[in-house]
Amino acid sequence: MPLPEYSGTLGIKRAAHLLRRATFGATKNQIDTFASLTPAQAITQLFRQTLADPPLPLDPLTGQTWVTTGPANDDREFEFQDFFKGWFIGQMMSTGVSPAQSLAWSAREKLVLFLHTHFTCIQSKVGNSRSMYFQNQLFRLFALDALNVDPDINFKKLTVKVSVDNAMLRLLDGNLNVKGSVNENYGRELLELYSIGRGLEGTLPPPTGPGDYILFTEQDVQAAAKVLSGWDIRDQFTTIDTDTNLPRGSVKGSVTNATSHDNTAKQFSERFSNAVIQPDPLLLSGGNPTEASALKEIEDLIDMIYAKPETAKHICWKIYRFFVHATHTVDDSLAIDGPIITEMANTFQANGFKIQPVIENLLRSQHFYEASGGTVTDDNFGGIIKSPIDLTLGTFRFFNIQLPDMATQTTAFYDAAAEILQIVDHLGMDFYEPFDVAGYEAYHQFPIFHRAWITPNYLSRRYNFIRVLLTATEPGMFKVNVYDYVKNTIPNGIAADARLLVMELAKYLLPIADNLTYDPDADDFASLTALRLNYFKERFVQDFTTDPEAYWTSRWNAGTEIGDLRAQLEFLFNAMLQSPEYQLA
Repeated sequence: MPLPEYSGTLGIKRAAHLLRRATFGATKNQIDTFASLTPAQAITQLFRQTLADPPLPLDPLTGQTWVTTGPANDDREFEFQDFFKGWFIGQMMSTGVSPAQSLAWSAREKLVLFLHTHFTCIQSKVGNSRSMYFQNQLFRLFALDALNVDPDINFKKLTVKVSVDNAMLRLLDGNLNVKGSVNENYGRELLELYSIGRGLEGTLPPPTGPGDYILFTEQDVQAAAKVLSGWDIRDQFTTIDTDTNLPRGSVKGSVTNATSHDNTAKQFSERFSNAVIQPDPLLLSGGNPTEASALKEIEDLIDMIYAKPETAKHICWKIYRFFVHATHTVDDSLAIDGPIITEMANTFQANGFKIQPVIENLLRSQHFYEASGGTVTDDNFGGIIKSPIDLTLGTFRFFNIQLPDMATQTTAFYDAAAEILQIVDHLGMDFYEPFDVAGYEAYHQFPIFHRAWITPNYLSRRYNFIRVLLTATEPGMFKVNVYDYVKNTIPNGIAADARLLVMELAKYLLPIADNLTYDPDADDFASLTALRLNYFKERFVQDFTTDPEAYWTSRWNAGTEIGDLRAQLEFLFNAMLQSPEYQLA
């Protein structure tokens, strides 16, 4: 059964929570708009709009794209790879998208990022901007799979397509996997990382012996590698997949004679009920393997893997950790595995392995919005440490920072995107360069998961990012004028009252801001202690006079000391956005 859904109006806290998790962030006005919606209405706006494909990335030297035609100068390939990454940042920022579709665009790109964190890409290994772009487009095609009436647009079929994707063939040496000299890299990671997994980490039984990887064995790795043998990268991108209309790899030899594909029967272990995958005789040519027969074997392999219920659960755990919370103990994992992950997996299977219905149900669910008891283990609000991407883009989007238009200001667009990429890298996420083929550790590494984003060094850099962004005297490409922000966004009656202003901003900036009070004796039910709230207020009003709050009110209403007012607001925004609470989503 689907997860029970929350049916009430979202309100500010739940709307902000949803938009932090499902998109790359929202403005105060967007949060206010979503606050009047139910989860069902909000999810419809986020995931059920018809969206165009993004405009093609452009070469700033020529003003033309290179991804479909090929670059005029291969010596600039590393530049093109950076342009691709900058282009992707632009899509996450909804650059050039109408306000009516900005959040839906951002939600789709969040799904594309999720797929990138699952099916890894490492720039230094792939080394080709067009391969990276076409893989990114493949993810985008499959991201909103429920909108596509084709039942074959689903996560299981995406796993097939990824298996012959040029970027993946390069990343895990699929092009080196030939009969008689089988390379097991992709077969191993397909099983361990991208499909069935080893099982729920922390709960696994001891292995029965060498080659036991719990849900699969070394025999299964070797058999899968034989199924996957014989494919090659097509650097000219001339082999087009008939289902996706996107370039893919092709077999070595020819379409009618796949000379490097292992054409023998592949025997799997008892973990897969001793299944055998062998060539379809109707697809052979004179007994020789063909591209069609080799591809059919891959489809049979993926069908076999997805027939195991553990595969659906493994994928649903990845979805859950990305959008909700990463459990850090065995007890917490088991508490979620039964009532939540099992039901998500049932929805996944019932919908033909489309992930959009699973994610939509999760984001509408009571579980997603619960905060029962307010304890660390069961409170989903603030349950994720923001990734460097989420922190940076979420802050920019809250203050409505826009990137230059790619079509008319191409160089300025890439300069701005490059600055964002540099910030993200500085905060600990080398985008498209994870340490290994398992991807960025925060999305997969038990038991630390999202906590990997925080070290003393990276935390200080997070605070410095905010200081540079908000402080007028600090040099930086991106700046926020906090005086203008408050003047144009916050009602004057609230802005003029120091205490009300702090509480108003807390509702939008911090994940938990219920029952706020400045009285330490009355904060038993407050989600943010009076001590923290008073700290923000004191950093804001300072000790200018014997009554600094009244002094703020009179000066704000007079509006004649804009420079001083801005400096004072900078103290407030720096205190709130450099807080530990702001690092949480």
